[in-house]
Amino acid sequence: MYSSVRVWLLLLVLHTLALAVVARRERRNVLFIIADDLRTSLGCYGDTVAKSPNIDQLASKSQVFLNAYAQQAVCAPSRTSLLTSRRPDTTRLYDFNSYWRVHSGNYTTMPQYFKSKGYFTMSVGKVFHPGIASNHTDDYPYSWSIPAYHPASFRFEKKKMCKGEDGELHANLLCAVNVTEQPGRTLPDLESTDEAVSLLKSRVGNDTPFFLAVGFHKPHIPFRIPQEYLSLYPIDQMALAPDPDVPKLLPPVAYNPWSDVRRRDDVQKLNISFPYGPIPKDFQLRIRQHYYAAVSFMDAQVGRLLSTLDQLGLADSTMVVFTSDHGWSLGEHGEWAKYSNFDVATRVPLIFYVPGVTHYQQNWLGMSAFPYIDALTQSELSFKNDKVIRNVVELVDVFPTVSYLAGGTAPEPCPDVSFQEELCTEGNNLAHTFRHRERRVDEEAVSFSQYPRPADTPQVNSDLPDLKDIKVMGYSLRSWDYRYTLWLGFNPKTFQVNVSDVHAGELYMLAGDPGQDNNIYSDSDHSVVMTKMASLPRTVSLQMRMRLQLLYLTAGMKTGRRKA
Repeated sequence: MYSSVRVWLLLLVLHTLALAVVARRERRNVLFIIADDLRTSLGCYGDTVAKSPNIDQLASKSQVFLNAYAQQAVCAPSRTSLLTSRRPDTTRLYDFNSYWRVHSGNYTTMPQYFKSKGYFTMSVGKVFHPGIASNHTDDYPYSWSIPAYHPASFRFEKKKMCKGEDGELHANLLCAVNVTEQPGRTLPDLESTDEAVSLLKSRVGNDTPFFLAVGFHKPHIPFRIPQEYLSLYPIDQMALAPDPDVPKLLPPVAYNPWSDVRRRDDVQKLNISFPYGPIPKDFQLRIRQHYYAAVSFMDAQVGRLLSTLDQLGLADSTMVVFTSDHGWSLGEHGEWAKYSNFDVATRVPLIFYVPGVTHYQQNWLGMSAFPYIDALTQSELSFKNDKVIRNVVELVDVFPTVSYLAGGTAPEPCPDVSFQEELCTEGNNLAHTFRHRERRVDEEAVSFSQYPRPADTPQVNSDLPDLKDIKVMGYSLRSWDYRYTLWLGFNPKTFQVNVSDVHAGELYMLAGDPGQDNNIYSDSDHSVVMTKMASLPRTVSLQMRMRLQLLYLTAGMKTGRRKA
């Protein structure tokens, strides 16, 4: 008996080593999954309320980046930045109204790069932001081998589809529905999953590697989701945000007045004063309940997709990347939606499953990597993340990292001015983090986010100003210990920022203030810093200036270590 066990273990070791050798030599397929408005409200990110078993299961076989940040907390600018690995100041897209290839530069996208390397590239759902921002074609044919797929039922998303207490249909924020009563008896993410499953099946037996991007619409508003998912979050078990009030020292320019939420029919009935008037507490609880239910609904679609990948025998040759375009405030700081530089709006999940690197497949033993988990019927399962990275990373890092881990090469770093460079990255290749356990805090690792405003005080268009209306740009540096934000004068005609025109500032010490509620920025301290830095050459980048300013501002502070 013992000899047979030893033989079995030896075969397992040999098979694992063989898989590792093959995994390092062959090109991998890529399944790139991106959610919409998903903050880190997932079990694998330590959220004890969220029920996300399928994503948690993926994370248990993956490398999980706990502190990943978007470059701008709104859909089109963030997605364009992620997919080109260029920051918003390079794409020059801060709203939804321009196409980067015409507006700023003919930048190569991640799927375009894979297509140029012989991959068959496919897009399902919301990957690029649709409309002008992707040339009304989702950047086809540059990025995709076939035209992008969009679910037919999405055209009902902004219409009156939500049954109110009066029995009439409304365009509500809260919109849990009976799916059988919806047009086509379906919803956009259900349709997108069906299409993605079909495309995966079409790739079986095909020697051409594929890059399949799947964009889920949830948990983006409206919360038009199957009503049964509300049962996972009884309203009497929901809690308000831990910091539901507008911070006393928050600069008015930094506040997001959540205009898109206010426009929904059910929110309008609440007669909330603009811009700071709080939502009634009972309605806040219902928003949080519906958001979490939308997360669980989206998680179920991820589970369907991954179980299909597994059943088709593709899980051992396909790397899976799961992320979001940005986060979403759920009442923190008295804010809702995205549109800010706070962690709740900029921090996103970022999960990499790389066969042969993060996980060794065991299909030859009849073991399934991604069995589907139905949160509605199955008891709660507990998963443990296999490997986590706590140091700060950015979404501009995704393109170079995916291209390298898939078996190719990463684009070269961009020069300081890169408008004429078609292929380069403004991010970092994170492949080295997969080779070793993280041993220390990297204080040099930072992320940069930004958000535009039309004025120093909240306006109806503060959430999403058109380019011509932008007067102030909020640049935010996130390090391990601090979040430092400067609101600077901005010229939308020249795309120039005036580093000496400081409208407001924010500085948060994260060790004692992880929610970023106590702004310790001082105008007088900053004036001293500006004087010290007056001799810097004009060619020094804004990012470098902010790094140096932060060093000056915090030189005398006692810094703790924030737990990730």
